[in-house]
Amino acid sequence: MKSYEASATIEAPPEAVWKVLVDGGSYTAWDSGVIALEGDIALGERLKVTSEANPKRAFPVRVTEVEPTRSMRWSGGMPLGLFKGERTFTLRPRGEAETEFVLREEYSGPMLGLIWRSMPDLGPSFEKFARGLKARAEHGA
Repeated sequence: MKSYEASATIEAPPEAVWKVLVDGGSYTAWDSGVIALEGDIALGERLKVTSEANPKRAFPVRVTEVEPTRSMRWSGGMPLGLFKGERTFTLRPRGEAETEFVLREEYSGPMLGLIWRSMPDLGPSFEKFARGLKARAEHGA
């Protein structure tokens, strides 16, 4: 298994961070590293995500888990489990008005070795998303 992870301590309550996180239409308005996001961020919905890390390709994912103000999971990959990616967004309250945010994506499957070599480094993109979410939740539009 391979993975990427980024985190941020956000000076806003989980409810405020969640509101930004599930507003996919605004991702391009803040420094998220996302060029385009098609679809509604809701349980069972399909999304197409285009990122600065690979702007020539939209990645199809499905929202597979939603626990409002706490966590969300997006899953995608190849048929038969040949390659799978699971992105988890986690919010943990810290005191009255602070949130610990963690973004993690884990990759698995028999094709992982081959695909991993052709993937761009997503570390900077994950860091940018965490910083952008922090800024948007703390300071708004």
